[in-house]
Amino acid sequence: MAACTSGSPGAQVKPGGRSFTVAAAGDVLIHPELVEQAAKDAEKTGEGQAGLDFGPLMAGVKPVISKADLAICHMETPVGTPKGPFEGYPEFLVPPQILTTLKDVGYDTCSTASNHTYDHGLKAVKRTLDAMDKVGLGHTGSARTPQEAEQINIRDVNGVKVAHLSFSWESFLNPTPGKERWAFNRMSTDEIKKAEARARKKGAEVVILSVHWGLEHYNEPSLPQLELAERITKETGIDLVIGHHSHVVQPIQKLNGKWVAYSLGNQVARHSSPTGLTEEGAIGWFEFRETADGWDVDARYRTTLVDIPPEVEAGDKAPESAVEEHRVVDVQQVLDSPGDLSEDRLARYRLAADRTRGFLHNRGAPRGDGLEQLSLGK
Repeated sequence: MAACTSGSPGAQVKPGGRSFTVAAAGDVLIHPELVEQAAKDAEKTGEGQAGLDFGPLMAGVKPVISKADLAICHMETPVGTPKGPFEGYPEFLVPPQILTTLKDVGYDTCSTASNHTYDHGLKAVKRTLDAMDKVGLGHTGSARTPQEAEQINIRDVNGVKVAHLSFSWESFLNPTPGKERWAFNRMSTDEIKKAEARARKKGAEVVILSVHWGLEHYNEPSLPQLELAERITKETGIDLVIGHHSHVVQPIQKLNGKWVAYSLGNQVARHSSPTGLTEEGAIGWFEFRETADGWDVDARYRTTLVDIPPEVEAGDKAPESAVEEHRVVDVQQVLDSPGDLSEDRLARYRLAADRTRGFLHNRGAPRGDGLEQLSLGK
């Protein structure tokens, strides 16, 4: 199996070698409150489809996502029809309009293997992938047919053939029937190895793996996560591992010379009981440079926060400085240009920046491995 070496010690960039950047983010989880926000925004903008416009919700991350040569999202749930009905937790069915917005923001392709992939059966799996095809979003991790399940998502990125794989643990709530087990990729080191081998056979020079794993609401990776990360980085040639599912930020670590982002938190979500941590996320930014031996990879990140308006009793008014709309915020951009934001609002953004930095660095990435915040000026 041909494998590329990422981040090898002392790696020398190849003269005239190729390079590209990858942006990856956490879960896209459209809760009912976000659908209500999209309806409010559609009334104001007159845009969107069937009375829903997710553009204002996601606009804050467009300057980062659109800057990458390859931008990868995680589409956690199946989509319904544009006019609904829609459902939230525990069996999600979300507006397909979010896919148009993801494409407009700059995402190129998405992982679709998760514990919610099969919430509404194979019909919804097909509808979701059809809708992604329609807006021009790539996808990997789920399939409409057994034949499609064997295909590999390979994209040409600055002249480099980059494969994207996606695997998840099985849902205990809605397990896939045996006859349709091919509908999405279940977590297995052996199956990951087979998928990588197929990707390399088809000419992939870089392989990126998205994994849906771990425990929800824990900022440290679980023992099974750590064990699987060790196997993947030691036993395969996969160049980058992107994790999600915990809904909170977990560390980014260089393991056996490969970067592993255990969880990038939520890109966009509005849990029924927000914890503060579930609103915080990170965009991972990875710079690939060709060397004589393979690929050297640098890791950066950008902190995000989902602004959530306060819940107020009927007849009461929210404080004048309070958040008014659900919005995904690029935290550093706001801190760099705060305008007339109140000190309370700025304190919340500083907390998100400091806390996210701490969680991302919690397995030693700053010590010699070079994990830094992404500057858009670079």
